[in-house]
Amino acid sequence: MSFVVDASVALAWHFPEEQTEFTLGCLQAVVERGALVPVHWRAEVANGMVIGARRGRITRPYRDQALKKMEVLPIDIDEESQAQFWNGTRHIGDMYGLTIYDAAYLELAQRARLPLATLDKALRRAAEQAGVKPFSTRA
Repeated sequence: MSFVVDASVALAWHFPEEQTEFTLGCLQAVVERGALVPVHWRAEVANGMVIGARRGRITRPYRDQALKKMEVLPIDIDEESQAQFWNGTRHIGDMYGLTIYDAAYLELAQRARLPLATLDKALRRAAEQAGVKPFSTRA
């Protein structure tokens, strides 16, 4: 696995107004090298897609196709992240003022010693403070 990717990046792949060179580069990196995510990632991404369809940003058929395409990406789910929620992840959340959902990405990136791809400013700032490298699409 080449990096940890959070839901903010994955959702941007499917909302045209959120697509950037960075987010599309992350998608290409996932396709080529794979990525790692915490155990709650699918729920978080599915929720974002459901809300996007509910708000008319995307259609339900588009959402359903997008989720099917994401299902076959080489994204590994780290089952150990669930065991970290009440201890390591909670501690990181407290330390940096993050939600448990966001702290789980930082905890995983630290434990796996991988860079983190996120669009979330608070998570990016916390990762920087924790010494976790941001993922770069530039070689």
